[in-house]
Amino acid sequence: RHIAWDVGAAGLASALGQLLDSPVILSDFSRLVIDPNRGEDDPTLVMKLYDGTIIPANRNITAEGIEERLDRLYRPYHAAYARLAALRPDRVIVAVHSFTPALRGRANRPWHLGVLYSHLDERLSRLLIARLQAETDLCIGDNEPYSGHLPGDAIDRHALRLGRHNTLVEIRNDLIATPAEQAHWAGRLAVILTEVLEEL
Repeated sequence: RHIAWDVGAAGLASALGQLLDSPVILSDFSRLVIDPNRGEDDPTLVMKLYDGTIIPANRNITAEGIEERLDRLYRPYHAAYARLAALRPDRVIVAVHSFTPALRGRANRPWHLGVLYSHLDERLSRLLIARLQAETDLCIGDNEPYSGHLPGDAIDRHALRLGRHNTLVEIRNDLIATPAEQAHWAGRLAVILTEVLEEL
């Protein structure tokens, strides 16, 4: 279920990484345990309620329990991320996520794909949005379905603070439910990203 991980995102990111000859960094734990895309002081780092569902293992978690998860999972993930990013001469970070067509009790989301960014650095995202909007069959979210400004997340820690080009791509998860669909979208995005990166 989407509350535990971004459905289809790992397959899409892996296929995209192969096409772009780029390394891919994936977490090997669920965000219901601890969310690697939150700052350590973010109140949603360990969620007790997610999209209407109570998370039993988190209901009574202590500060010590959160610290254990930080040490065992969260901090090693970000340390590995930083080490790999430091080795790359290009240092463009493209985060890949997926979103559910609708949250419980809310209206359907119209976008096929969203491009998220922080107001601190919109360079790559603005180019990508313009290029995607030229695809007449797509409805593109501009900083939708979420804002891309999230202090302490991977983009903030590994791109914004270090001046690296960055963008976050969110794709609706019903479009990438199968390996074939993931490969299709990876191929489409690889062409578009290659064109956009040449403009930087």
